Amino acid sequence: MAADAAEAVEVRGALVRLRRATGLPVAFGGLVESGRSQIRISELSGNTTTALSSLAVVSGNGLGGKVVALARPCAVTDYSASRQISHEYDGAVAAEGLRSVLAVPLVVRRRVRGVLYGALRTAQPLGDRTLSAAVAAARDVEQALVARDEARALLAAVREPAGPPSGAAWERVREAHGTLRSLVQRVEDPALRAELLAVCGRLAGAASSLPAARTAGLSPREVDVLSCVAVGSTNAAAAERLGLRPETVKGYLRSAMRKLGAHTRWEAVVAARRAGVLP
Repeated sequence: MAADAAEAVEVRGALVRLRRATGLPVAFGGLVESGRSQIRISELSGNTTTALSSLAVVSGNGLGGKVVALARPCAVTDYSASRQISHEYDGAVAAEGLRSVLAVPLVVRRRVRGVLYGALRTAQPLGDRTLSAAVAAARDVEQALVARDEARALLAAVREPAGPPSGAAWERVREAHGTLRSLVQRVEDPALRAELLAVCGRLAGAASSLPAARTAGLSPREVDVLSCVAVGSTNAAAAERLGLRPETVKGYLRSAMRKLGAHTRWEAVVAARRAGVLP
């Protein structure tokens, strides 16, 4: 699946979750176009017209443009009458019959990558619970975008023609590998999860002198924990990173050590690298 298509799938899924969580009848959104300070509305859910489809929203203009410029959520109770925004897109909004509208930015590494909208066809305030649910939907997309960015970085490392990097460069790759494995657990789309895990496997195999990386009988979660240990994380830090309890991390680590025949956590990391499980 192409990167842009996969990102569009994430936005589409977030719109469905936003409508389900808030009860808003209409949701739509899009990503910032490469090299331009505007978003393109590419995904719609609950719409009855095509008025908003492919609409280009320039930074600073309208509600979405304001969100792009400020990098924070905004809402208006009556779009066409609001004095808080400019009105370049009133025609499209009115054609869809929207009145109360909220917009939430998708922010990745301090840069706005897109906007999610939710809307009512009546003019009434959108409460804090509705806004919080929209923000939660946006966070899901942000995590998926981060994971895909990490995957691209890892793929670039795997494709280095001179072989695996060494020293500090290789440590950065290992840190990216650990970050990606922790992010994969938060990605709901099964196809994207499988794609990202395959990237992790390619990177780990690139560091091994074996013809193919062996799993050593380790479970995915045991590999996740070892990838955190490999970059110096404590059990508590690994637990926070992976969304687990410290006791659970300790259990996975003990199990991995037993399978690898290791007596210490670092011996387990070294054994996993030799088996091609870790980079």
